[in-house]
Amino acid sequence: MQRTLFNEDHAAFRESAKAFVERTITPNVEKFIEQRVIDRDVWLEAGRQGLLGLEIPEEYGGSGANDYRFNTVFAEELCRVNAAVASSLGIHGDVVAPYLVDLCTEEQKQRWLPGMCTGEIKTGIAMTEPSGGSDLAALKTNAVRDGDDWILNGSKTFITNGYTADMIVVAARTDPSKGSRGISLFAVETGMPGFERGRKLDKVGQHPSDTAELFFSDVRLPAANLIGEEGQGFIYMMERLPQERIGAAISNLAHAQGIFDETLEYVKERKAFGQAIGKFQHNKFLLSELRTKLDVTQAFVDTLTMQHVRGELSPVEAAQAKYWSADIENEVIDACVQLHGGYGYMTEYRVARAWMDARVTKIWAGSNEIMKELIGRELGL
Repeated sequence: MQRTLFNEDHAAFRESAKAFVERTITPNVEKFIEQRVIDRDVWLEAGRQGLLGLEIPEEYGGSGANDYRFNTVFAEELCRVNAAVASSLGIHGDVVAPYLVDLCTEEQKQRWLPGMCTGEIKTGIAMTEPSGGSDLAALKTNAVRDGDDWILNGSKTFITNGYTADMIVVAARTDPSKGSRGISLFAVETGMPGFERGRKLDKVGQHPSDTAELFFSDVRLPAANLIGEEGQGFIYMMERLPQERIGAAISNLAHAQGIFDETLEYVKERKAFGQAIGKFQHNKFLLSELRTKLDVTQAFVDTLTMQHVRGELSPVEAAQAKYWSADIENEVIDACVQLHGGYGYMTEYRVARAWMDARVTKIWAGSNEIMKELIGRELGL
């Protein structure tokens, strides 16, 4: 399908992003899967190529692109090789960066943003808790004032980049009496006494992306580590979740597109009963349906991406894109596994790993059921 989202600048950037991926990611994916983490050298190289600061102004070392279509291009190129690498780098540059750019003081920006751009400071964001899941308003991690400092206690789980991040944005309750209005955001940095990480979590998929539990036991945070205003954390998260969700939709779709393209080539070469398996009517019809669903979803996601570029994307539209793209991604990749036959169940085949990687997209960034709840409320239900 011809896409009208991009211009010549985006096309040139895509070539640069593709070259980075082919040079730095593709040859090392197997290693990243085995060790359950992406080498820091990848982050440093991405920094040298100007790929980590797309959301960050030039005065702090970023690209200052101010055009989400560049984020889209980078995510698509990463996802065509490995969805977990896209997730790890995306949390850093696509999710955390806007919090710091929008909410931090000048001193805080000087402390963190240049290192984020170079890859020397790797970041994550800690919202989810063991007991809360998608219910961010119910979080139990708390921070209590002690003079000018804050004392942080609690735990987080399923945190992408959690095992290796140098700085993590943590949501904590600072006023239990105010419900969602009593949540604040803090920067917790490696080496702070009382901050500990659990093991790398043993996930079904997304293996190159390190994911961990985080534990906070009387962690003393200086006032300079409060991000934004006290009590505004829930609002800050709600304001920025649409970007996280449209980013998830972009990645979901690019991941599915890549696996579909590989499978299409496979069914043209693989033979059974004297002909290519793609020639069988059932398979031909199935692939025709999948191609159409991908193109229709691409048009929808591209439209919403442009709305986001213009600052017009609503939370409900982002929820629609997130849940629908995750469902389509899983449907497409599951069908591609079936088309590969027994080989589709072998982890040395990328389609099998993609199948495992895709399943979490119905869960993270707000489960698909929560997305439908948001949409239903908009319908007045």
